[in-house]
Amino acid sequence: MRRTSSGNRLHRALESLRLRLSRPEALFWPAVLGLLTGVAAGLVIVAFRLAVEGLQATTLPVHGENYEALPVLVRLVLPLLGAVLIGLLFVRFARGIYVLGVARVMERMEYHQGHMTLRGFVLQFLGAAIAIVSGHSVGREGPHVYLGAASGSLIGQFLTLPNNSIRNMAACGTAAGISASFNTPLAGVIFALEVLGLEYSVASFVPIILAAVSANALSVVVFGSDPVFRVAPVVVTSLTALLPVAVLGLLVGALSAAYIQSIKTIAGWGKRLSFFRRVCLAGVIAGIAGALVPEVMGLGYDTLRRLLTEPLTWSFLLLLLLFKLLATSASVGLGIPGGTIGPALFMGAIVGNLVGVAAVAFTGVEADQVAFFALLGMGAMMGASLQAPLAALTAIVELTHSPGVIMPGMLVIILAALTSKELFGRDSLFLTTLRANGLDYRANPVVHLLRRIGVGGAMNTRFARHEQRLTRKQAERLVADGPEWVIVDKDSGPAYLMPGIAVASALSLTPDAQEIDLLAIPGNRLELAPIHLQATLQEALDLMQTRGAEALYVQRMIAPGITHIYGVLTRERIESAYRY
Repeated sequence: MRRTSSGNRLHRALESLRLRLSRPEALFWPAVLGLLTGVAAGLVIVAFRLAVEGLQATTLPVHGENYEALPVLVRLVLPLLGAVLIGLLFVRFARGIYVLGVARVMERMEYHQGHMTLRGFVLQFLGAAIAIVSGHSVGREGPHVYLGAASGSLIGQFLTLPNNSIRNMAACGTAAGISASFNTPLAGVIFALEVLGLEYSVASFVPIILAAVSANALSVVVFGSDPVFRVAPVVVTSLTALLPVAVLGLLVGALSAAYIQSIKTIAGWGKRLSFFRRVCLAGVIAGIAGALVPEVMGLGYDTLRRLLTEPLTWSFLLLLLLFKLLATSASVGLGIPGGTIGPALFMGAIVGNLVGVAAVAFTGVEADQVAFFALLGMGAMMGASLQAPLAALTAIVELTHSPGVIMPGMLVIILAALTSKELFGRDSLFLTTLRANGLDYRANPVVHLLRRIGVGGAMNTRFARHEQRLTRKQAERLVADGPEWVIVDKDSGPAYLMPGIAVASALSLTPDAQEIDLLAIPGNRLELAPIHLQATLQEALDLMQTRGAEALYVQRMIAPGITHIYGVLTRERIESAYRY
């Protein structure tokens, strides 16, 4: 009896929680779930980093990214071996899941209410770890975003929460992924809001902030709180110093457009091949690039730190840029499950170093400011390739703890983003990746608003339910509670919805009638279709359109063979909810 009683209490508590989370004004419980998502995502990302860095430390000499110390033959073969493992893994277990990372998160948020699968989670974890360790030119932040978003989504699905809450938890996981990856909690929040197109409101901010903070706290406990990159503080003191900054913005914008186009072109070519052959080709290209220029292998943070601390020769920088662009475009375009933000930061730092060296030679800029230009290049490349300028600016400030970069960073990032978007007509890297794989993404503010509200938060609970025919006494009892709507059952299931006032009017107009036929009395009747309590208002409108239904009844199975109806929804009710 105690177990049954405690089980019933838990069931009632979950039912109450689901209904509260369906409402757009809910704040406390979404905040709790944001915190829970951040902790879960932080644990997953810490585990991922420990696994990758541990494998690199045991296989690479001296330090974990020292691919340069490997023999040429090993550098040539290692990416191909990694590609073969990835190909075998995905061919055996993927079942059509070949697009992962941030692009996949956007697609699942837009078309699947944030629902993500355990299969995709495992494939992303293992695939990205193999790709990074084997030296493919990819980043870790895209996998971190996917793993974080999937962590939140899977928890929400396990608790059978409303879909609007599952979407929120996936967004929280996105912020947690960026936060724990780079020790950049604020950039994680802005990235989730900017890239996923969420609205800037307290209801959106609070859970995402808590997720970013909790994930970052776990990362700091394990990996420390030092900035990822160290750059000497620089303050721009004259307008003439902004000239090379503006030139850098234009150059990075052009490079961003080339980066996006190269991934799109290679992805288009790769469609002619099977997935296994595609990733093997990526392994061959990455191996050749690594054999010739080993600095492009893996995450490349050791080389990136050099770019941020010392001027390098033009010939080396140009060679490094060419092979990084080739290796990354081939890896990402041909399906290696790694990130694109890290390589973008790397290439931006190369161009920044080039411009810094030129500024030292021709404009009298001091040599120690070359690192400053490399930092600006990182932010510009991230902002232009992602079309997320505010997230990029915040990221470079948090990555280096350099607030002096804000003003010139704003200029260079906006110039680069405008150059890539307006001059070269390039969408963001994530949209390009989706479209290259036959998917699409459209942001609509009304649709976003409808997705924030669950059907449980807008449904009308003042209803009664009865079979088509009933006695006068049954009809009198039916209208005694004053229901606004009556669900009419036909063929043992809800079929029509009619106003409760119509039943009351029929009783008053036919005082001698001893039997009432709810489908024969005067009144407006709407054809009904079922919708699950998890659904959002956007799903409700879509269902009305596809099923031709005029109204919906909100239901959920509470036991095998037992379905409970929670309320009813009309189109007018939905429209009044989002207009309000």
